[in-house]
Amino acid sequence: MSIPQAFIQELLARADVVEVVGRHVQLKKSGANYMGLCPFHGEKSPSFCVSPTRQTFHCFGCGAHGSALGFLMDHSGMSYVEAIESLAQEFGLQVPDDGASGQDRARAAAERQRQATLSDVLAKAAGAYRRQLRESPRAIDYLKGRGLSGEIAARFGLGYAPPGWRTLAGVFPDYDDPLLAESGLVITGEDGDDKRYDRFRDRIMFPIRNVRGECIAFGGRVLGDEKPKYLNSPETPVFHKGRELYGLFEARASLREQGFVLVTEGYMDVVALAQLGFPNAVATLGTACTGDHVQKLFRHTDSVVFSFDGDAAGRTAARRALDAALPHAGDRRSIRFLFLPGEHDPDSYIRAFGHDAFARALAEAVPLSRFMIDAAREGCDLAEAEGRARLASHAAPLWRALPQGALRRQLLGELAGLVQLAVPELAQLWGDAPAAAPQRRDNRSDYQNDSNRRPFHKGYGAESLENPVRGGGSGPRAGLSSRADHAARILLTRMAAWDGLSSADHALLCALPAPHGPLFVWLEGQLLEHGVQPWAALREGLRGHTSEALALKATALLQEAPASEANEASSGDEGDPELRGLLDLLHDDQLKQQETDALAANDLERYRLLHAQRRERAGAKGETRR
Repeated sequence: MSIPQAFIQELLARADVVEVVGRHVQLKKSGANYMGLCPFHGEKSPSFCVSPTRQTFHCFGCGAHGSALGFLMDHSGMSYVEAIESLAQEFGLQVPDDGASGQDRARAAAERQRQATLSDVLAKAAGAYRRQLRESPRAIDYLKGRGLSGEIAARFGLGYAPPGWRTLAGVFPDYDDPLLAESGLVITGEDGDDKRYDRFRDRIMFPIRNVRGECIAFGGRVLGDEKPKYLNSPETPVFHKGRELYGLFEARASLREQGFVLVTEGYMDVVALAQLGFPNAVATLGTACTGDHVQKLFRHTDSVVFSFDGDAAGRTAARRALDAALPHAGDRRSIRFLFLPGEHDPDSYIRAFGHDAFARALAEAVPLSRFMIDAAREGCDLAEAEGRARLASHAAPLWRALPQGALRRQLLGELAGLVQLAVPELAQLWGDAPAAAPQRRDNRSDYQNDSNRRPFHKGYGAESLENPVRGGGSGPRAGLSSRADHAARILLTRMAAWDGLSSADHALLCALPAPHGPLFVWLEGQLLEHGVQPWAALREGLRGHTSEALALKATALLQEAPASEANEASSGDEGDPELRGLLDLLHDDQLKQQETDALAANDLERYRLLHAQRRERAGAKGETRR
């Protein structure tokens, strides 16, 4: 879906971040801002700041920050498009799609209306099931026998479907309504048979909610030993088993407080764990863990623990979870696997050994790296060349699935040791030979101690020339990068200052090496197309852009200094002196770097010319060379 940037700007202009955040966080006025307890981590004193001037939020404790859209994504686990659609719905706005035809847009609107109607039907059924639970001593006794309190049952919205074939006819007067079958509540006869009956009968009902809290399906459990023990809603326009997780809506706040999510295998596991002091559990819905599941979990936390039985079925399920998790195993994420004894699930384990024992088992869960190696070496005798070759064959697709980063490199070394190959040999075998490390050419000692390079200075008075690599190992590139970061912060938060720059300044910034140059190119394009925008609008436009991380890094100082809002609000003046000074230094940095490159390339004539230009610039500014 291609949403026009102009629409996102309009949406952010209409939305008040204080109002959006205030629905979920109790805020109190504090000077120009509002403060409250951060919803993203547990705290006792407020460090969560919402700025109406910037239209952003920032937590000084955990570093969470963003716009109204960012808050909806982080707090509710919505995708970027879902957050836009949710916010647009509040203002009665239709989200445009630049890439869609009029017919496609009409079809999408009809589908959204259909989904909303189905959710209403399911919500009405959920209410009826809750009422039935209160009137069924048998169902209540079953839940009490499982150790569940009325409070926990209410929190998860548990209900009861009576044993009758057409109980829902008392809830929906038009029992023939096609929506009842489309939502999965009613089963219709085949081959033209008009017989209709309730799907769920004599079962404890677990409503399945999406991250917005809307009921999208049900899971039903028998009270005795009948089969099937669990029965789920079928796939519908609002419910896809491979994407949804039971209990995620209820666990959101606990995921942030506990710092990790525990993925279990059943509804009752989730509810029982919440009762027993582990409210950060979720469950897959009768399917193997998928990449969509893992991606959704990482919207809420950076740490995932999968819990499985220790039997063969549990190991098989764990291996599928491993395959789903590998592409998402970034260096800042933790993925672990907990294997309980075959006779226990999390509920029974805690009841048998206690809360603390289960907490210790969680802390000792197997890290992804270890489980991946164990899975690859299964059935391989490493004392034999054939066994080591088999390990290499098993491990290759698992290792390739990992994203680039430190974890991937470390595992390459560990696997190379197991198969008794050098790291470059194994990388070449797997078609991923690492690039040779670049030779450093800007170390001061290289030029002072290598007699083959000293002639570069001969006849030009080496002592009279400024050493192009002054500053030890950092070199001019480090200074250039630091100042470019600073310039990015100013221009992203004081966009009007761009108009006060010369074409030479524009060219300098846009020609900087990645990632700075592409960011300034993008910023110039935004100014030409949309005019001056606040940082909140630019932040949303940068989402997914290659320079997004740089922009967030560059503006971090701003977000940590709400007291400076007055400076920011008045800093749209052209000819910003702070920016002018930075640009002068950037011009100097650029010349220094060009001198260093010319010297490294043995282009002495170019080096002399560049050095003369820099001296001329220094003289024009009345500076004294150090």
